[in-house]
Amino acid sequence: MRLGLFDARVPRYTSYPTAPHFSASVEPGLFASWIEAIPEGSAISLYLHVPFCRRLCWFCACRTQGTSSDDPVIAYAQTLKAEIELLRRHLPRGVSLSRLHWGGGTPTMLPPDQMKMLAEAIFDVVPLGRGAEFSVEIDPNEVDAARLDALVASGMNRASIGVQDFDAEIQKAIGREQSYDLTKQVCDMVRERGVGSLNADILYGLPHQTTGRIADSVQKLMSLSPDRVALYGYAHVPWMSRRQQMIPSEAMPTPEERLRLFETAAQLFEWDGYRAIGIDHFARPDDGLAVAQAAGKLRRNFQGYTDDTAPVLVGLGASSISRFPQGYAQNAPGTSTHTKAIRSGEFSTHKGHVFTGEDRVRARIIEALMCDFRLSKSEILRDFAVTPERLEAMLRQAAEAFPGMVRLDAEAFSIPPHGRPLTRMVARAFDAYDQTKAQHSAAI
Repeated sequence: MRLGLFDARVPRYTSYPTAPHFSASVEPGLFASWIEAIPEGSAISLYLHVPFCRRLCWFCACRTQGTSSDDPVIAYAQTLKAEIELLRRHLPRGVSLSRLHWGGGTPTMLPPDQMKMLAEAIFDVVPLGRGAEFSVEIDPNEVDAARLDALVASGMNRASIGVQDFDAEIQKAIGREQSYDLTKQVCDMVRERGVGSLNADILYGLPHQTTGRIADSVQKLMSLSPDRVALYGYAHVPWMSRRQQMIPSEAMPTPEERLRLFETAAQLFEWDGYRAIGIDHFARPDDGLAVAQAAGKLRRNFQGYTDDTAPVLVGLGASSISRFPQGYAQNAPGTSTHTKAIRSGEFSTHKGHVFTGEDRVRARIIEALMCDFRLSKSEILRDFAVTPERLEAMLRQAAEAFPGMVRLDAEAFSIPPHGRPLTRMVARAFDAYDQTKAQHSAAI
């Protein structure tokens, strides 16, 4: 494609600015002051990171560590409990949760008693608000009835199950063997316990993947009837993630083949009644994402698309990122460094970013394009300190960079359906930070 779709490497824009541009300007004291500035009685979101896995999947580039013993997991859970108590010291009164998400790694590695302990510790400090969601990432290879019982008893009402692909050869190539029968069994166990919402993740762009194989995996996934699906492009970055060096690079699909894989899967989801949400999610019409999209309230955060509108996201655990109206704050990436800070009585804030006025404008423009493929000029001018002339210049420059692929008129800047494969590239046109030093994933 002449605009470079098949060659470009661009951010996923789950934040702006993106994490490679964080600096040491945000330290524990500033992070604590941001927590103290949360309005009394408001609702926030909370993310809890468990960076342990029983085995390390080769495809995964997340910050995780393998362990065959429960001992480091239990010790880490005690650190999280101490971090929650530290949060209590700074959190204003009456704050509640609109969303609680446990991710990793493999949070279902936690023993049942540790799950209950952490949930009770969190809710004692910041209880679930009315209509709140408590979601947990579940590895079918690392969960059982006792763990699911503990999670449901603790309030989990949305489960997220990683699938990646059901093809046996592909699973072996990426170091993640997980049968359809096991996945179905876990989905059934989740639903039997009254959990009303189920998410699933599936990947395109994997080694040995063909349109026939991804079609088969998508059809198997749809037989499990997830409420929403994330169709992520596998980011093959072996120069950044050493474990990905185990994956045969010669078996990777070409950029053109990646696009066909995505289009095949997307078409099948839409044929089955799912609505396309943003660039890579699909949801049943009654799911919260679809409802939020229809109402113009879809948002984007570090987990991807969300219907959560809370202005604050607090991240607990090693490497977690928090978002405040003032900026981003990231915890120390290593569990030992994080634990040492928490046990000394202070947050492990390692780096972050303080928003400028220009950041806020560009962040909203990028989010609007990623969520709605459209931004309203009047909305931007109403909500941000930018002149009409400055905004028009930014929009016109981006429109000129993508002739025929975007639309600019008196009311809005938008990306029509034929230009949407370029969405991340269009978003990058509004990114004021230097992209040459960051190693991002392929645009498609």
